[in-house]
Order: sequence, then C-alpha cells, then structure tokens
Amino acid sequence: MKSFTINNNDAGQRLDKFLRKAAPQLPPSLLYRAIRQKNIKINKKRCAPSDKLAPGDVVSLYLPDDLLAPREHDFLAAPDTLEIVYEDENILLINKPQGLLVHEGDTPGPDTLILRVQRYLYQRGEWDPARENSFTPALCNRIDRNTCGIVIAAKNFGALQIISEKLRAREITKLYLCIVHGVPKKKSGLLSGYLRRDETAKKVQIFHRQTPGAKSALLKYQVIAEKGGKALLEVQLLTGRTHQIRAQLAAAGHPIWGDAKYGDSRENKQRGNRQALCAYKLVFSFTSSGQELDYLRGKSFEISTPFAEEFAWPK
Repeated sequence: MKSFTINNNDAGQRLDKFLRKAAPQLPPSLLYRAIRQKNIKINKKRCAPSDKLAPGDVVSLYLPDDLLAPREHDFLAAPDTLEIVYEDENILLINKPQGLLVHEGDTPGPDTLILRVQRYLYQRGEWDPARENSFTPALCNRIDRNTCGIVIAAKNFGALQIISEKLRAREITKLYLCIVHGVPKKKSGLLSGYLRRDETAKKVQIFHRQTPGAKSALLKYQVIAEKGGKALLEVQLLTGRTHQIRAQLAAAGHPIWGDAKYGDSRENKQRGNRQALCAYKLVFSFTSSGQELDYLRGKSFEISTPFAEEFAWPK
C-alpha cells in the first residue's frame, strides 16, 4: 500500500494523469482496473479516473509494492553543462547547443536538455523527486536537435501551466535567425501554407492549399543582411509546427544553409551539415494577466549567434 498527499505541483490534474507520473511502473490497464475495483481511492473514497485532485487530497493505492517502486534518478547520468540565459524561482531560460536533443528520441541515452535541467535543479536543492509525487521540471517549448537557441523550462507546475497557455495564446514571441541560400525578392513578408508530417520519413511537406491531415503554417521573415549569394533572415513563428521554418523556407526556394534534410546536400557540406538556425530572442509579450509570472511582462532575452557575425550583424 502507498499513499500520496497532493501538493500544489500535483493539484488540478486528473487522477489517472497524476498516477501515470507518480507510479510510472504501473501499467495503464492495471491502473484503470485498480480504480474500477476500488483499489485506488481518494480520501478513502471511491474515485474515477477523471476526478480532479486538490491540495491536501490523499490518494491511496492498495497494490503490491513491486508495482510502486520509486523512480530511478536517470538524470544524474547527464552532463552538468548548462548555459543559463535567465533564471528565477519559477523558470529557466537555457541556450540549447546544436546537436543536443531536448527530450529522449529514437536513440535513448543519458544526455538530453531536460535531463541536464533536472540534474542542475537537483544539485542546487531546488527539486528532489523524493519530495514530489508527480512533478518533474519540464520544458515548455522545444526546438530541433540541430537548432540552437533559447528554450524555456518550468521549475514548478504553476509556471508550466502559465507558460504553456501563453505559448498557445501567442503571448510569447519567438524570433529566430537563419542563413538561407539565395536572397528573397521581397525583403520582408509572410509565408503561409499547410504542413503535413510524414512519420515514416521523419519529414514534413508544405502544401499551398488545404490538404487532408495538413495543419496551417504561418511565419514572418525579414532580410537582415546579404552576402555571397546568401541572406541572413530574422524569422518570427506565428504557428508552431514541426520543422516549420526549415520546410517553409525550403518550399519558398530558400533552404537554410547546412540543413541536411531540407536543403542542398552538396552545398551544405561547407557547413558540415550544421544548419544555420538559432532561436535567438524571446519576448514575454503578455496581452493578458500573467498571474504569478506577470513580472515577466514586456521582458525580452537575446543570445549572440555566431553565424550571424559572418554578416557583420548586429551592427
């Protein structure tokens, strides 16, 4: 038998979602059966998978101990290297290096950005899995493995909820710098289309009209500088789709320099197939209350981008 007392980082979740994190060794089929058979209770009363948890609730699991084994600290195997752009009691802004996965992908290993974040907070005493039921520090946004730049991490559940909602409402502005082949005829503009992901090829396609399974994709760009048949662009994402910037610019005839998946493989060898794309600036452009994070309203954070210096920018 094991009990969890719900704290602020757990509150507001459905019972089943909470238990999938608090007791990850418990198979989903057994989880739902245990709830139906009243082997899982809230405050000693019968409950349903959809019941919302409140601070102070006690969730009791009348199940064998081997199904409730504690989680291993796999994050301790991650490197302790982390370039912090900004930090407070609620969030971290990290400059993710090129080549690092944000989460575990097709090739499991001990090194991802989220594992580095978790190790950092654990070593500083700001987070300890032994004191938490279900919450682990989480990334609020993600960027591709071979894209560098700013990623937001939440230190608590409240911050994760607020930042996630602001991202959905487009009240956080994300700006990218990239170098593309060729110079767009229009120095600034809007690229719109429909994006569909091919799970087998791990690639996306851009369509110019509504297509089954495709989602709308919209971005703004501005030419910052030109040199040697290439252009430095600042790009603002208006929708957040997989590989959106890379795919839309390639579809427009201006693939990103060094992009092995969507660009010119022969020319990309000049950069060693390292795409010149960086999430270089983040603006907390709140238009509604940021609640506990309202102190971030209007703040912006920017990192230097080595490849942009090839174009003598910023001036």
